[in-house]
Amino acid sequence: MILAKVVGNVVATQKASELIGGRIMLVQPIDLEGNLKGQSFMALDAVDAGSGDTVIVVQEGWSASTATTNKEGYAIDAAIIGVVDTIEENQADRVGGNNG
Repeated sequence: MILAKVVGNVVATQKASELIGGRIMLVQPIDLEGNLKGQSFMALDAVDAGSGDTVIVVQEGWSASTATTNKEGYAIDAAIIGVVDTIEENQADRVGGNNG
């Protein structure tokens, strides 16, 4: 799973029939502090995310396909599967943290 920010949407007037009604969003990975990192990419929205939302994205064909269409085998590489409300990190549980 990838933590990302919705940075735009993609308008496609023609798309495969199984994707009709689906929204394609432009997302960019972020770190735990919300800083943008890496390259943006497209993801099919399964949860009605909006511009500026912090989201959880799966970038793996089977998971992305079943999350958005409830069927396997569609050509979907990435899907938004959750909108993040808050992130709480327990510093002691981080690798290299103080566990003593």
